[in-house]
Amino acid sequence: MKFSRDAPELDPTDRSILELLQDNCKQPLAAIGEKVGLSAPAVVERIHKLEEAGVIRSYTALLDARRLGKDVTAFIGVGATPDALRLVEGAVAGMDEVLECHHVTGVHTLMLKVKTQNTASLERLIEDVRSLSGVSRTETMVVLSTQTERTRIALEVDQDEIQRPRRPGARRRTIK
Repeated sequence: MKFSRDAPELDPTDRSILELLQDNCKQPLAAIGEKVGLSAPAVVERIHKLEEAGVIRSYTALLDARRLGKDVTAFIGVGATPDALRLVEGAVAGMDEVLECHHVTGVHTLMLKVKTQNTASLERLIEDVRSLSGVSRTETMVVLSTQTERTRIALEVDQDEIQRPRRPGARRRTIK
């Protein structure tokens, strides 16, 4: 891995490690090493460098919101005055139901992705957002169904570029 001012330059092994961690960050490091042709300590060293570079921000469990009683997903477009933008962003960051807050172009200033228990709790959340100083308007879009929702960042991994030391008699393995 080479570090530039903006982003590290990842080699094929780094990208493969990142793909494997996105699949399952709890898999044994030795298993990752076997798939990319490195020892477990070498994998640990690469992962540590990726963490230090900020490429890996954290590790988390993905939960099923419905099974936890959060049945309603919605997007809330928020109009905010420029002088109140940072205050509004800070306030919505403190609202547990707000999963994402993006500063966007177009009609809205911010776009929020939220998950709530039901429409009554969504209505309360919308009222809380509308009551913030500097918010001029909101527009809410309730999600009826979700076909695709991912957290994975697509990485190009060219299997032929990965340098894998071969042990005598060892079979070549590919990442699936």
